[in-house]
Amino acid sequence: MHPLLHLIAKRPQLLADHAEAYVGLVADELPRVSNAWKRKAVLFAMAMVGLLVGLTLIGVALMLSVVNPGLELTASWPLIAVPLIPILAGLVCFVAAQSDSGRPAFDDLRVQVKADVAMLREAAAA
Repeated sequence: MHPLLHLIAKRPQLLADHAEAYVGLVADELPRVSNAWKRKAVLFAMAMVGLLVGLTLIGVALMLSVVNPGLELTASWPLIAVPLIPILAGLVCFVAAQSDSGRPAFDDLRVQVKADVAMLREAAAA
């Protein structure tokens, strides 16, 4: 008889305790993972807004330069500088969203499942 079936038949409370431990692992990891996902979503949204505002300002600057062809170069620097601010802010947010936050999601749970599977294979082989 397979050791897992033997354990289910003889000591079901051990499996219930083990399942409860898995629930505890998920409960411990879930806030960390959800906060990381929220942070990434906010940073990506800020990056998109920054890039869209910058592109809009570039379009406005192009229209103003077409309307005022005699605009001196010294007076046109804001038409170049102002769109760069939200574009750079958007790029910073994009890079921050891409950066790795450290541990992979549900890493402790993955390690525990691998350990349990290895233990079951060892028990089945014996």
